[in-house]
Amino acid sequence: MEATLKAERRDGTGKGVARKLRAKGRVPGVLYGTGMDPVSLHVSGQDLLHLFHQGGSSILVDLEVDGSSHLAIPRDIQRDHLRGRFVHIDFLAVRRDETFTLHVDIHEIGDAVGVRAGGVVEHHLFEVEIECLPNNVPEGIEVDISGLELGDLLRVGDLVAPSGVTILTDADTPVISVVTPAALRTEADLSLPGEEAPEPVAEEAPAAEGEEEAPAAEAPEGGEG
Repeated sequence: MEATLKAERRDGTGKGVARKLRAKGRVPGVLYGTGMDPVSLHVSGQDLLHLFHQGGSSILVDLEVDGSSHLAIPRDIQRDHLRGRFVHIDFLAVRRDETFTLHVDIHEIGDAVGVRAGGVVEHHLFEVEIECLPNNVPEGIEVDISGLELGDLLRVGDLVAPSGVTILTDADTPVISVVTPAALRTEADLSLPGEEAPEPVAEEAPAAEGEEEAPAAEAPEGGEG
């Protein structure tokens, strides 16, 4: 899917500039790509929200920056989930005749038969890395789980890539499985004959007198918003 998004060049960088833009409903960002200098810009937060409702975070964008059009795809989307707004976004400029890599979501379809037998669906992976031409970017990779029985596991190698798309994530990586609920597994373990309850774990000895505990590591300072 392809959509149009208008942007404006951004004068100045730093947290102060970014804070003022967000107060006006704008989202600071950067457009970059092979053979071009990075362009600091800002876009409408509402336009960005509408864009992702149209085609998700892997949507192909005709990004218009002060009269110039760039074919691009969103990258490194930062959101403030508490306030429900976008904080920063990067756009990667691409060419229609060159492949590039990106991550797309895994979309499950169907209802696993193992669930009717008392199992639950367990998700191990939510997205995969792919390579394709811009016009072949899928909205996601679909996986049909309707045939999964209790104990079954799907791996990346079981996924079917759309035409023109190559999946780069390791084929042995687990994606989705149907397992017995943890509570049922615990009850089953306790009912096994000959099993003894695990010994209690010894508490950590207090520090000797005169010794001090190591201070907690400080969180790194954040960069530009």
